[in-house]
Amino acid sequence: MSYLETTKNVYKDAALTPDVGLCCTTNPIWELPGLKIPKIMQEMNYGCGSTVHPRDLVNNPKILYVGVGGGMELLQFAYFSRQENGVIGVDVVDEMLEASRKNFKEAETQNSWFQSNFVDLKKGDALHLPVEDNSIDVAAQNCLFNIFKTEELKKAISEMYRVLKPHGRLVMSDPTCEQPMSDELRNDDKLRALCLSGSLPIKEYVKMLTDAGFGTIEIRARKPYRILDPVHYNTNELIYIESIEVAAIKDPMPKDGPCVFTGKAAIYFGEEDYFDDKNGHVLLQNQPLAVCDKTANALKNLNRSDIFISESTWHYDGGGCC
Repeated sequence: MSYLETTKNVYKDAALTPDVGLCCTTNPIWELPGLKIPKIMQEMNYGCGSTVHPRDLVNNPKILYVGVGGGMELLQFAYFSRQENGVIGVDVVDEMLEASRKNFKEAETQNSWFQSNFVDLKKGDALHLPVEDNSIDVAAQNCLFNIFKTEELKKAISEMYRVLKPHGRLVMSDPTCEQPMSDELRNDDKLRALCLSGSLPIKEYVKMLTDAGFGTIEIRARKPYRILDPVHYNTNELIYIESIEVAAIKDPMPKDGPCVFTGKAAIYFGEEDYFDDKNGHVLLQNQPLAVCDKTANALKNLNRSDIFISESTWHYDGGGCC
């Protein structure tokens, strides 16, 4: 049995019998006026962090979500796209799709604004999305891509890139891991199905996205996720896994390489009112400006004593320039 079949079986079981402990399920429930999340959706919330932020969902967007779970995130997205088929949910597990349909009927009884036809549930997978090219404003997945081995991961990212409109964004939450894993762990289909043994270092994860063509990357958060320990897993040392929240934007690729925001800021504290590097970056007196890593390195290489560059906070919340 392949790891993809193992994954399908894991989530088939989770659809038939909600498994509250299947994932860490720490992604927050949105507190919005008139939005009520049915209890069954919360029990089937199989994610590892936050994905889309409400600020991503402006101007009545067309939204794609891959791996529907119990439908909680789809319901939250529909709050901002109250139109027929405004949200597309794709899943390869028939039982999960059927469970979500039932959950949406329950959501209709608790939310006067919601109609089940706001969400279009489609059978498919991340490697062959049943969605037209350049048709999506915001695409998202939560704790899904880390089940994939390298070639499948490249394909999944390429598929997301294909369906996004220019300047559309792919918003994701996945486990990452800096420590090396043994071959036994990496080849454990059950661990891969649970998004554990497929964890990549952040640099590799980001490179996968930029190689696909995404010109702007935002690292929005890094959060503690799981520990793989020698008592419970085939490892000789503790392996620390983090949940990373990332937005990859389908901007044109700059000639000098992608803009990757990791939460760095530049602060000018010289004698003038401002500093202009003549490359589009104006630093006001003692006002921090969010900068991408590329710009941070360029400013640092000026060797000025009146410009401070912070370390990466791994928390980028918009603003600044690249």
